[in-house]
Amino acid sequence: MKEKPFARQLNRVRKICLALPDTTEKISHGEPTFFSKKGVFTMFSNNHHNDGHVAVWVPAPPGLQEELIAEEPKTYYRPPYVGGGGWIGIELDQIGDEALAAHIRQGWNLIAKRK
Repeated sequence: MKEKPFARQLNRVRKICLALPDTTEKISHGEPTFFSKKGVFTMFSNNHHNDGHVAVWVPAPPGLQEELIAEEPKTYYRPPYVGGGGWIGIELDQIGDEALAAHIRQGWNLIAKRK
């Protein structure tokens, strides 16, 4: 049986997230969501409310969201709900594993290491 595209992308995200220390995966708002001990650092989005995105949402440092969207609008977008807080949406079919892992690690660091 052929793996569905979203399943392949979820497995890709899962591999990166679960390699980080003290990470757990739970369903939150109907989607796989990855938590550090201090909170959410990656949310998977499989066509959330039929928005057409198979993506992840990750926190980013101030100003990075706008910069990435301006430079690569096919890859990055402002996700609903958390986009106002600077999180970035990342189209999974538009990004390589190394860059994706770097964004996820950065998001983990922002959440897991906050005081």
